[in-house]
Formats: sequence, structure tokens, C-alpha cells
Amino acid sequence: MQTQPAWTLHGGEDGRGVATEVGAVTAEAAVVLPVLALITVGLAWLVTIGVTHVRVVDAAREAARVVARGETTAAGSALARRVGPVGTRVVVTGDGGAIVVTVTAPVRGPGGLFSFLPGLDVHAQAVAAKEPGS
Repeated sequence: MQTQPAWTLHGGEDGRGVATEVGAVTAEAAVVLPVLALITVGLAWLVTIGVTHVRVVDAAREAARVVARGETTAAGSALARRVGPVGTRVVVTGDGGAIVVTVTAPVRGPGGLFSFLPGLDVHAQAVAAKEPGS
């Protein structure tokens, strides 16, 4: 069984052979395209983490504000769950003149691509001073 090389020689005008790399571009593309796809998915994952973190920070801030104004902790928790992503967990504590709200939410991969991996949680904490008379 005889194999052919990836390059072949073609005769030139001066009689010397000229090497051509037929199929080299296809082989390079076959290697590069999966790498580019992995980089794109990784960047999408990082954007998803960033967006989830921003939503968690907003949820903690809004809940701390509501509870500091005198609303119940249940109202603050409900607001945080509404503002935050799906699966948001909220803990509201009050010590003295301050309200502390801690919000945790799981990060889900873009399009469910990373559902086979262990989950990642993002956390945020907001503190607000109780308003007088509340």
C-alpha cells in the first residue's frame, strides 16, 4: 500500500519541481474552528456570569432599601426574588440600625451548555441604614 505525501511536486519551466501544499488549508481550518468555538462558548459563559452578578447586586440593593424603609422582611425577600435571576436565595438580617441583605443565585450556562458541570453561585450583600420611624 502506497501513501501519498501531503504535498506534491509539479514541474516548472526550468525543470525543477515546485512543492504545493494541497489540502493544508482544510487541515488547518479543521484544527482552528473547534478552538474558536470553545473560545466563543467560554466568552458567552463569562458574560452570563457577569449579567447574573449584576442582577444579584441589584436584587440585594433593592431588598435592603425596601426593608430599611419599614417594609417587612418578607416583602424585601419577595422583591429580591423578583429582581434576581431564577433560583435566587435571600437572607435578610437586621442588627441595630442596619439592614443586611445577602442574595445568592446559581449561574446557568448559556443555552444549558454547561448543565453537566457543577453549578456556580454568585453572591452579593447590601447594607442599608434603617430610616427613622420605621
